[in-house]
Order: sequence, then C-alpha cells, then structure tokens
Amino acid sequence: MNSKGETLDSTGIGALMTEVTNVADTVLNGGLNRLTDGDAVEFMRRLEICKRQLAALDSALVIEASERDLPRKAGVKDAVPFLRQTLGLSRHDAATRVKIAGACGEFLGADGKPRPVALAATANAFETGVISRDHVRGIVDIMTHLPADVPTPARVETEALLVEHCVTGMPDDLPKIGREILARLDPDGTVISDADRRRRRGITISRPGVDGMSKIEGWLTPELRALLDAIFAKLARPGMCNLDDADTEILTATARVESKVLEAAARRDRRDAAQRTHDALFALVTALQPVTDTAADAAATTATGIAAAKVGKPVKLGKHRGLPVEVVVTMSLADLERGAGMATTASGGHLSISEALKLAKNSRPVLAVLDKDEIPLYLAHGERLATSGQRLALIARDRGCTHPGCDVPASMCAAHHVIDWAKGGPTDLTNLALVCDHHHAMVNDSDNGWQTVMLGKDSAHPGRVGWIAPAALDPSHTPQVNDTHHVGKRVAGLVDSSCRRWGSRAA
Repeated sequence: MNSKGETLDSTGIGALMTEVTNVADTVLNGGLNRLTDGDAVEFMRRLEICKRQLAALDSALVIEASERDLPRKAGVKDAVPFLRQTLGLSRHDAATRVKIAGACGEFLGADGKPRPVALAATANAFETGVISRDHVRGIVDIMTHLPADVPTPARVETEALLVEHCVTGMPDDLPKIGREILARLDPDGTVISDADRRRRRGITISRPGVDGMSKIEGWLTPELRALLDAIFAKLARPGMCNLDDADTEILTATARVESKVLEAAARRDRRDAAQRTHDALFALVTALQPVTDTAADAAATTATGIAAAKVGKPVKLGKHRGLPVEVVVTMSLADLERGAGMATTASGGHLSISEALKLAKNSRPVLAVLDKDEIPLYLAHGERLATSGQRLALIARDRGCTHPGCDVPASMCAAHHVIDWAKGGPTDLTNLALVCDHHHAMVNDSDNGWQTVMLGKDSAHPGRVGWIAPAALDPSHTPQVNDTHHVGKRVAGLVDSSCRRWGSRAA
C-alpha cells in the first residue's frame, strides 16, 4: 500500500497479473493440442510479443527500485545485487537488466522532471514488442562503443538503422554489424585498437584435476582465430580425427579422403562440437612434433594420421571442400585503399584491414579484393590451382550459404550448381553458389523442394543467387536472397554515410 492507500489489487494490476497466470495455466494444461499448425505458429508469435512487452517493464521497475533506494534499504550496494537477491537472477541477467534500463529507461532529473531517454527508438521498439531483449542488448553494446566525436544527429540515425534491422533481423547479426561500423567510424583504433586486442590476448591452462584433465580458457586475437578456423573447418568436421573411432585413422591423413568414407565415419561420430575441436587440436599439435629423419619427414605420419613435419616447416593439412586448408581473406578495394574497414574470412570472422595485411605478410593466406559491386578484382595465392579459383571467387562473393536466413560460413559450404549439372548446367561462376549441406539437400524437383536461380541485371540483387520456396510456403514463387553475410556491410555503409553527411571526423 502506498501513501494514497492504493494496492496492486485496487490499481487493477493484480487482476491483470492473475489473467496472465490463468492464460499460462490454460495453455500448459492441454490447450495447445486443439490448435492447427498455423494457429500454433501464430500463437507463438503473439506470445513472443507479449513476453517482450513484459520484459520491457523491467526497465521501469529497475528505475523505480533505484529511485526508491530499495537496494540500500535491502542492505546491498546497488541494483545488480538487489535484483539477484530479490528475484533469484544470475549476475549476468541482473547486470543486463540494469544496463538496458540505463539506456532505455526514463529517469527523473534533479528538478523532478523526466530526462530524455538515451536510446528512445530502441526503447519504443522494445516496449511495443517488435524487438527482443537480445536485440536491445546488442544495440546498447554498439551505441556504447561509438567514437565520442560522432555527431548527435548521426548517432540518432545509427540507432534508427540498427532498430530497423532488428525488426526483421537476428540478434546474432549485431556483433558483426558493430564490428563493421567501428571499422568505418574508428579507422585509427581510438575506441578499440589492434594494440588493445593484443594486450588482452592470452590462454590459460589450469593445473590438472584429480582426473588428469585440465581446463583451458582465454582470449584469441582475430589473426589466431582466423588461422584456427581454417584448420578446424577440416579437422573438427564430423568423422575427422576421432580419437574414439579406431577405423578413422585414414581420415586424419593429409591424403584426400573419399566422400563415402568420410560420410560413414560422420554417421558413427557421437562427439559434440567441443570434443571434435579438442581432437582436432590434438591432431594439429601432434603434427608439429619434430622429425629428425629425412625419410620420416617425407613419409612418416603421427598416431593421428597427419603428416609430421620438421620444426620450422609448414604442416600440409591437405584440402577441405576443394581448397587447401588455409585462411581466405576478403576485403573491398575501397577499404584497402583507405586502410580502414573490415576484412572477412571464409569462416565468418572479421579482421581490421591492418590485421588482414599483417596476416597476409606473415602466413600467406588467400587474399581476395572486391570492387564496389563485390565482384572479385584480385585473387592471390601461393600456388596456382585452377579448380580452386572458382571456389575462392564464390567465397568472396557469397561469403556463406546463400539460402535465406542461413548463417553457415563459407568454410562449411559446398559449391552448388544453380542449374543442375545433370541437366546441362555449366560449372562456372554464373551457375555456382555456396550452399551448406543441410540446404543443399532441400534443392529438388518435388512439391516440397526448393529451387535456385541466378538473378539478372534488372533484379535488386544482380548476380546473386535467389531461392524459390515450395508453393506451400510461398505461392508467389518470389526468389529470396540471403543478406545474413552482407548485412553488416550494408548497415555500416549507411552509418558511414550519415556521419559524413553530419561532418563527423570519425568518418
């Protein structure tokens, strides 16, 4: 009861909370089985909007608790431990709610009047349920890291662009977009520099436990991550380097592996992703053990099957999906010329232009430079492999699986014939696209199959691959493209233009 004698029940809030509880009880006790498939999906969507709107109330409640000084009254120092103690939240969840409240909540000033909301567009979208808490957290993180000299109008436009993306886009895209934005607005690394990342680098291996196992944790630089991604794309693939499978020794050798043998090994593979990464690292480290005998250097293999090499000599890890196991780096000509922006790897990672050039100098990766239309201008490689050239161009153009909404990186995709090879489709860039194994199996001529087409010059996406859904999903048969691998560059480009328009020095 407050000073006016009002309670939850007298204000009507208690009754509304009871209604929410009743709805949950009804649904959980058998209400769902009466719904059609379409109604079940629609209910999921409406329920998600309701949950988001309820989550948006957290900001108002956090601010209310702070202004009432409830944390101090409860004997804790601030809102985070208060929420943990009162609601039984994890430290991360409580801190996230407080951080979002600071950016999207309405605080009172010293004069008792409401202060402007820091991220008003984000707060409005959150309150109406069109974006989720994960979206908000990503937006807050990006806006917090914008350089200080970005003008206020450009900040407002940046936030609006991020919210616009989040209405239909995934929260998982936001870190990628944020990296692209920072690469353009902070080319000199005043917010996050290469030196900052190097200072944070480190790997800690704990003391062995009673079972002999050791925990490993730490931070990897973008360069090391890019190198490991290229290696693990092959060695950590299902069926490869399996320490639990005595029949897969051949699958760890540097020699080419027959697809049928690998598929059979993958079907036997019961390891999770972390175990596959461990076994791949074991295989890689074993391959680096010194070999003193010249003959052994040429022919001997380790227990894991990877050809051993003398210290100081590169370890040849064979091929993965038609390419040597190495880093593939893609950058635009504009970013290369001005020394700012982001380069991408075939595994979906990001490097600053300076990091990418340093990597190119030290480890000789495949380097692709694109023009303004993202068409490869330059492909450089230590060896001339004609059959690999097309795949390199596909990596530079598609960046990953082309199926709408799929985020599988290029390193885990195969080259797909848009017009089937059996139907006379040529094996050239105008008839090839990157597709992951899952979506490749969905392309067929059945009623439930998807179709692929190359979009023409009159399309909004010329030269890109369009996917046509089955009639049951899309009666209009409208080709769809996948912007998941390109959205960061698109949004960052718009933000960059906004900053230039408003005269930001960061741009």
